[in-house]
Amino acid sequence: MLSVTVKASTRLHTVSTAGHTLRSAVGLRKFHGSMKCQEHYLNADEKTFRKIALDPSRSDKAVLVDFYAEWCNPCKTISPLLEKLTSDDTVKTGSGRSLDLVTVDTDSQFILALKYMVRSLPTVIAFKDGRKVDQFVGALNESEIRQFISKL
Repeated sequence: MLSVTVKASTRLHTVSTAGHTLRSAVGLRKFHGSMKCQEHYLNADEKTFRKIALDPSRSDKAVLVDFYAEWCNPCKTISPLLEKLTSDDTVKTGSGRSLDLVTVDTDSQFILALKYMVRSLPTVIAFKDGRKVDQFVGALNESEIRQFISKL
């Protein structure tokens, strides 16, 4: 059994799993064998959001921000698709950038959701060079998400 204590924001969370690796238990970052890696920032707070999505120096990557809520059924459908596609190092934007994923729980980060005028869930906003470039609202299927990514 693996037991890990993770500090997220101001709370400590203990994750215990049987037969899972540290990476899958914590789920904060996914590593790949290639030089480029895609990162997942799950349940990000405003500070993490600003650091990842709004940083203009991250010009080699695009960032998808998934605004969701635990009670939202369409969010439960789209979130695994976003994690799958952003983990796949063959999925790139139209400009050849790799993707990072930031997820924001709108119940705990409602001010951030208000700043970006999130009115319906799920809302996915794409950022490049620290600027919002596109978004979609609703649960798209995998091919529609791939098409959205290819336009970035």
